[in-house]
Amino acid sequence: MTRHLISSADLGRADVEAILETAGSMHDLQRREVKKVPTLRGRTVINFFFEDSTRTRSSFEIAGKWMSADTINLSGKGSSTSKGESLRDTAMTVDAMAVDALVMRHPASGAAHQVAQWVRCSVINAGDGTHEHPTQALLDAYTLRSRLGDLDGKHVAIVGDLTHSRVFRSNVITLKKLGARVTVVAPPTLMPSGIGAWSAADDFATSWELDPVLAGEHEHGPVDAVMMLRVQRERMSGGYFPTAREYTVGYGLTRDRLETLVARNPEVLVLHPGPMNRGLEIAPEAADSPQSVVLDQVSAGVAVRMAVLYHLLAGDDGAPSGPPSPATLAGATTTNEGAVR
Repeated sequence: MTRHLISSADLGRADVEAILETAGSMHDLQRREVKKVPTLRGRTVINFFFEDSTRTRSSFEIAGKWMSADTINLSGKGSSTSKGESLRDTAMTVDAMAVDALVMRHPASGAAHQVAQWVRCSVINAGDGTHEHPTQALLDAYTLRSRLGDLDGKHVAIVGDLTHSRVFRSNVITLKKLGARVTVVAPPTLMPSGIGAWSAADDFATSWELDPVLAGEHEHGPVDAVMMLRVQRERMSGGYFPTAREYTVGYGLTRDRLETLVARNPEVLVLHPGPMNRGLEIAPEAADSPQSVVLDQVSAGVAVRMAVLYHLLAGDDGAPSGPPSPATLAGATTTNEGAVR
């Protein structure tokens, strides 16, 4: 891996598979009574979020703490940027405190890349505008592989607000690296400009109609998993669709669509990166169905982000040669009070 994780394109297939393998070891910690290893003892990780977050921010904080890093949370509203300080000055101020990693979410596309040019610490992109969200794509791939096995040849449909989705962009890159077939579905108004050239170059399919894709009538055949994306109304300034009801009728994973999908493939998986607009892009019956792996994604988020921090920070050169051995993880002993020693 490189020193930073800004884009899913920064990772080769071997990098992705190494992170997912490491995440499997890290996931075992969640089953232990004491969820603590000394892997990153002495390291400092700053979570700097300029946008609201529940899953990503919490999972990065838990990931750092479970590996014994000193983890500090900052928000844009509580930082000097609210007083007019520039992003550059703020980032360089934090870096001057000799931190080891900066996990950053920012509403501007490209912000993480720019910050990485200014600081000496590792930068992890936790979502930048409508650009990318690489760790979300990694945890989605981990969730899919844990249920479907090898993703070579598996068909994943990504449905919804593609124009404003950083999750979709990172997922297309990551899933294609792992050999999956990908179809993206959206109404014309929410299909990103220039996607035709991108899909031709990276070999994924596009569609303006959901039902034929779910029916297996599109070029990639029957779907193995459907990822529903949130309609990001906070990023919309115009009429992208007439009404919420019309969007649901055309592009929502309704109860009827789920029943039809399950009848064709009982093992199909339903994913959603969250937060969900229940009743808009996904029906409660779909979100809570046996096919739903939404909570599995949340659980995987901690393990995957532990793996990313491990690969960036655990070695002396920031690039450990491979995943931690079971002996390494088992080597953390605890006192009766649960403190790592």
